[in-house]
Amino acid sequence: MLIERSPGLTKDRLGSQEIEIMKMRMYVLVLLVGVAPMALAVAQSSPEPMSQGNNLPRLGEIMLAKQWRHMKLWFAGKQRNWNLAAYELAQIRASLAEAATLYSNIPVGDIVIMAEPIHLIDKAIQSRDSAAFVNAFNKLTAACNACHREMGREFIEIRVPAESPFNNQAFPPPAKQ
Repeated sequence: MLIERSPGLTKDRLGSQEIEIMKMRMYVLVLLVGVAPMALAVAQSSPEPMSQGNNLPRLGEIMLAKQWRHMKLWFAGKQRNWNLAAYELAQIRASLAEAATLYSNIPVGDIVIMAEPIHLIDKAIQSRDSAAFVNAFNKLTAACNACHREMGREFIEIRVPAESPFNNQAFPPPAKQ
């Protein structure tokens, strides 16, 4: 709100509403100035990757993306959309490689444990074998949880998805034209 000044306009002559608005603006300014350094400190307190680059994703972000891929892989495989399943599996491989490359505190064995289930899923996709896909996917899910336990993150338990949160994506393969 713009307060028009006129000669003789003093604090005593400002309306109480204008004074309250000015006070509120000061409180907001003080709050923003006070909170900004804390937000910066919190952002800087995340576990550091091997490389000290400024734009590296946090490990939790990489794993969250992997979890979304895990769900999409499941629904693609269940619907026998083998092209989409292959794509999602490639994305999972890439996210695991990214995590292993960027974060030295992940034991090599925890990444290696994923190799066998990923290989089995790839084989099931290539052979378009739904039963083998389900079996291999269950092994991948178990490997994820084994890694979480090994890292002291047993409270993160991955499951085979029950329903898709992706209501904006079709998982059945496209109809042939």
